[in-house]
Amino acid sequence: MRDYIRDGRAPIPEDETRSRIMSAIRGKDTKPELAVRTALREIGLPGYRLHWKKAPGRPDIVYPGRRIAIFVHGCYWHRCPHCNPSLPKTHTDFWEKKFQRNVERDARKQKVLSEEGWKVFVFWGCQIKDDVFALVEKVKAYIEENQR
Repeated sequence: MRDYIRDGRAPIPEDETRSRIMSAIRGKDTKPELAVRTALREIGLPGYRLHWKKAPGRPDIVYPGRRIAIFVHGCYWHRCPHCNPSLPKTHTDFWEKKFQRNVERDARKQKVLSEEGWKVFVFWGCQIKDDVFALVEKVKAYIEENQR
């Protein structure tokens, strides 16, 4: 096991393989996010911004002029209500608290955006895997409905 410089935010991994897997997890340009972006372009909705700093909460995908924010949530980290992912078997107290903070932060971001007049869409990894085009069609329908 290699030496770690720890900041106290996470437990020390028990083995090198798990450490390598966890460190490979990205926050941007994930496969589900790329799938949503590709589908948005394919149905004729280009022109979005990525992780736009001017939008409260920095949603993954933003249409600033239309005030549309899209969050692409990974089921595991954001605790998907559809597929109910399992908890890690070790350090469960730490992970339960971390996941709860993630869920609370997500809710705060969505609330602030809604209060400021944004339409918020949340797409979950399992939904994207099942039918990404059904999800992005919801965005298109919202735009078409509100252009009039």
